[in-house]
Amino acid sequence: MTETPDLDPEDRKIVTLARSARARNGVPEGAAVRDETGRTYVAGTVALDSLKLSALRTAVAMAVASGAKSLEAAAVVTESGSASEEDRAAVRDLGGPKTPVVVAAPDGTVRDTMSAG
Repeated sequence: MTETPDLDPEDRKIVTLARSARARNGVPEGAAVRDETGRTYVAGTVALDSLKLSALRTAVAMAVASGAKSLEAAAVVTESGSASEEDRAAVRDLGGPKTPVVVAAPDGTVRDTMSAG
């Protein structure tokens, strides 16, 4: 992974977790979110005939299902250069508009950090 010295160590951790989920599961995207207590939730893309969810929306759903009340940060590892509006909306619903969303390339290089807002 390319080092990103200006990235907070906790945010670097969720990028690493998202990257490993993508690689381990052989899916197009991996994502991780960190809740208000510091717990992390990691997910990959869900692509079933009856259910299709991006990795980031899946990670947010896992956090909600586990009782998270808020999010501190989110990360997605993807070929895309940005997080979709739908993905940012899911983060915003739980974490608020100022929640940072880190977008990284498959090699872990951070492409962008944006707010969920």
